[in-house]
Amino acid sequence: MKKVPFITKDQLEAICQKYPTPFHIYSEAGIRQTARNLYKAFSWNKGFKEYFAVKATPNPTILKILHEEGCGTDCSSLTELMMSEKCGIVGQEIMFSSNDTPAEEFVKAKELGAIINLDDITHIDFLKEVAGIPETICCRYNPGGVFEAGPNVMDTPGDAKYGMTPVQIKEAYVRLKELGAKEFGIHSFLASNTVSNEYYPKLARTLFELAVEIKNECGVEINFINLSGGIGIPYTPDKEPNDIFVIGEGVRKAFEEVLVPNGLGNIKIFTELGRYMLAPNGMLATRAIHEKHTHKEYIGVDACAANLMRPAIYGAYHHITVLGKEDAPCDHKYDVTGSLCENCDKFAVDRMLPKIDMGDLLVIHDAGAHGFSMGYNYNGRLRSAEILLKEDGSTQMIRRAETPEDYFATLEGFWG
Repeated sequence: MKKVPFITKDQLEAICQKYPTPFHIYSEAGIRQTARNLYKAFSWNKGFKEYFAVKATPNPTILKILHEEGCGTDCSSLTELMMSEKCGIVGQEIMFSSNDTPAEEFVKAKELGAIINLDDITHIDFLKEVAGIPETICCRYNPGGVFEAGPNVMDTPGDAKYGMTPVQIKEAYVRLKELGAKEFGIHSFLASNTVSNEYYPKLARTLFELAVEIKNECGVEINFINLSGGIGIPYTPDKEPNDIFVIGEGVRKAFEEVLVPNGLGNIKIFTELGRYMLAPNGMLATRAIHEKHTHKEYIGVDACAANLMRPAIYGAYHHITVLGKEDAPCDHKYDVTGSLCENCDKFAVDRMLPKIDMGDLLVIHDAGAHGFSMGYNYNGRLRSAEILLKEDGSTQMIRRAETPEDYFATLEGFWG
């Protein structure tokens, strides 16, 4: 699949007259279309709701756009809860899925009326003591072992720190019912960034079967099942993207085969997609500012791992387009590097690209999720701006770039 930028060279050059590179830029049209396709794919389920994973792209403008499309938020910290509240997203439009949770965060989630998703059985008494048990509650499930869904998906939930064992989760529901809870949910995340239409249907069937067991063995009827995240994107151009309509149909089939015959046909389906919703709808725009010819050929850009750290920490592939040279032959081998004093600060290693001249604009694809949000200030580098490309073609700065004053602001009594 050829990766085509959602912006042209002329458009980006015009934007750069107002906002200097580097910056993250997001496509409003792409975000809205992705949300609409998701809801259409799951329209067979009357209670379906997407809880966007705030950690992927924690920007209020993005959250509001998604909220307009029917999405809630998946929060995992106090500040994410506060951001949701500020955006007018409260109550059961928030799913609070956290782990090793401080008391104040449970208190805030309860205050907002969020659906609290407990990561561990010991958290029941902790929540009871610090905030009280709400009437609606969710528990996170971890079956352990290895999870496989066809040849393309395998992960090891047994090594993950998240969730309760099969025995614990049944115990948890009985205990929560005794403490006054009335509505119950199951949540699970068993594989990350899957580029397969088989993952969600297999996960759904696992959780649907668990819901039947819980009803029969514990006398607790599950009201909603949260399939969490895990639907990924094809970072490399040789892979085909997931088909959300095939995925939705696969989940529907499992729903009809497992839940409906067992009297659980009213269960609501939830998702918590971050990467799938935003990654392809955001890019990092940067400009070539240096070239170096030593043991290898290097192109230095004005962005660095502080702007997008996935390649540095995971060796992750992010496709790069040199704007204006989309059809030029990729006959030059480069390492594309940033300015950090770390040799891993490379957006690409031995990447075949068109000849890059100083001043060329590059866009790094699929940076709309876990891009800006994972930024940091090593070397005193500052986080860049976030720009929204609106549906009408205009732009809006939705987060300004950091300044040195921001960097020094927490040094109270020392600086300025």
